[in-house]
Amino acid sequence: MLPLTGVKVVELGNNVAGPYAGFILAALGADVLKVERPEGGDDARGWGPPFWRGTSATFQALNINKRGLTLDLKDAAHVAQLKVLLSEADVLVHNLRPGVLDALGLGRAALTALNERLVYCAISAFGAKGPMRGHAGYEPIVQAFAGLFSINGYPDRPGVRMGTSVLDLGSGTWAALGCIAGLLQRARTGKGCTVDASLFETALGLLTVHFARYQASGKLPQRHPSGSLAVVIFEAFDTADGQVIVAAANDRLFAKFAVEVGRSEWVRDERYRTNPDRHANRATLIPEVAEIMRRETSAAWVARLEKAGVPCSAINDMSGMRAHPQTEALGMVQPVPEIELALMSLPLSLDGVRPPIRTRAPRLGEHNPVLGAAPKDCEP
Repeated sequence: MLPLTGVKVVELGNNVAGPYAGFILAALGADVLKVERPEGGDDARGWGPPFWRGTSATFQALNINKRGLTLDLKDAAHVAQLKVLLSEADVLVHNLRPGVLDALGLGRAALTALNERLVYCAISAFGAKGPMRGHAGYEPIVQAFAGLFSINGYPDRPGVRMGTSVLDLGSGTWAALGCIAGLLQRARTGKGCTVDASLFETALGLLTVHFARYQASGKLPQRHPSGSLAVVIFEAFDTADGQVIVAAANDRLFAKFAVEVGRSEWVRDERYRTNPDRHANRATLIPEVAEIMRRETSAAWVARLEKAGVPCSAINDMSGMRAHPQTEALGMVQPVPEIELALMSLPLSLDGVRPPIRTRAPRLGEHNPVLGAAPKDCEP
């Protein structure tokens, strides 16, 4: 039995952050009921190509293990039905703009009065209070606002967005963690609580180390394409046929690396003996390392460095990652029932067992007849 079996979750989630919180709770066994608009549903259904069985791959990935219901929140009868569902729920997760549920009479205070055991979880762009409380914001907007662009990319080019939706996925993760904490608190007190997460707060959390360095030095962090400005050697190098990233992150590992690249004298060189020394003299060290690394293939370097105990990796694309035996051994990629598509499951195991993908993402309004909502034609 999964740990959240028996927990009832209502998800008013759109796009990525809210649905990913629901994804986590559903993977852990909760009965997650995803409520969507009758016309079109979650916007992410159309976020393609690519599409799979008429629905975007994005939506398929984020909504496995859930049931689906459509309600028109402009219809008083449908709002009343949602109110009934929430009166019986353990958790509400939503990422509607602040104030939307309040206007329907379903704000925090109203729902707490209706169901004092409810864990009320809201995910927003900029947080539950402050002058930007009501502002809308998608992933790239908040990455830019929070300063993540400024630390990502090449030092001589404009900053760039991180290549995956780290704020959406991270906010969904924090929201799910908050919901679980709320359920634990309720087990002691008998009462639910409110949980708030936001993309902006997630971004600030991701900047924990960079901010500490900024506070300590007064200097703005500089961009580095593949590694660290504080640790040397800790970056990617071109090889004869690709790239390898090397993480000789302490003096012992650097000594092993120096031996493997045929420069054992570096260990005794006062310019390179400690990480602060190497940092101060990276302008001479890194070009020499780069010239050496270009002499052999990626596979040859990985084999040598791994044997010596120096952390390293070839830089894989999706195909390389998917084909690697480590990916297969972990069982993260699982087939989804009915739709002949393999997707990522939960990045967590319990007693050595990864929670399985039990059901595909719901079709729009698929469970309306079961739950008593007005029927709606399902997508193919």
